[in-house]
Amino acid sequence: MMSIKWKGIVVIYENILVEKRGNVALITLNRPKALNALSPDLMRELSSAVDILEPDSTVGCLVVTGSEKAFAAGADIKEMKTKSYMDVYMSDFITAEWERIARCRKPVIAAVAGYALGGGCELAMMCDFILAAENAKFGQPEINLGIIPGAGGTQRLPRFVGKSKAMEMALLGQARIMDANEAERSGLVSRIVPLNELVDEAVSTGQKIADLSQPIVMMAKESVNRAYETTLNEGIRFERRLFHSAFSTEDQKEGMSAFSEKRKPKFKNK
Repeated sequence: MMSIKWKGIVVIYENILVEKRGNVALITLNRPKALNALSPDLMRELSSAVDILEPDSTVGCLVVTGSEKAFAAGADIKEMKTKSYMDVYMSDFITAEWERIARCRKPVIAAVAGYALGGGCELAMMCDFILAAENAKFGQPEINLGIIPGAGGTQRLPRFVGKSKAMEMALLGQARIMDANEAERSGLVSRIVPLNELVDEAVSTGQKIADLSQPIVMMAKESVNRAYETTLNEGIRFERRLFHSAFSTEDQKEGMSAFSEKRKPKFKNK
């Protein structure tokens, strides 16, 4: 059990660890005996943490990680196996809690080591990009349980790796696991990092983002995400409007002045 005080708020977590490193919030999934299986309690805590961290002006980026053995080996099957259709439908299972990471306006980096299977793979894909250790393994084995991926696996995975690989992974389940090298070649992960450097590198990367203008970072994230949700023409139009609006910020004036004066910019997030 972990108790943290954040901006005067005391929160108790049993399934995650939360710490601040510089201007980066590091969230560690912490159910080692269950290979970080994503139980409803863990996902509620993760959503709660994002609710606290997103509006915190001293946090410019979030990093989500697990253990060296498993980022998350999937959803908690023991908690799911007795649920009925009405149980999952009326509770809006997955949608109610899991998508909070995807809705975060601030950048979220997934630092993945070991297994990222089923819901673990889907959670990683909800983040803005993935840094993977050499031992990372990705898969969607839900079909072996008599279900299909339900947290975006059939939708986000094809957008990352293409239809053919995504279809093969969804249909073969545990017989088709993607290792870190293939995941990088396929575009699922941004880059591969040595296991013993993974978290530090993710935090360092997050700090580089956090040092930039928060509103401009948010605009860049929103614009890239729009590429997956609309046509090219509409995406270009959306990008152009955000680009124009950046010129209304103090940070744009500071950034361009600093470049002209050959100095480091001092952004005010305004």
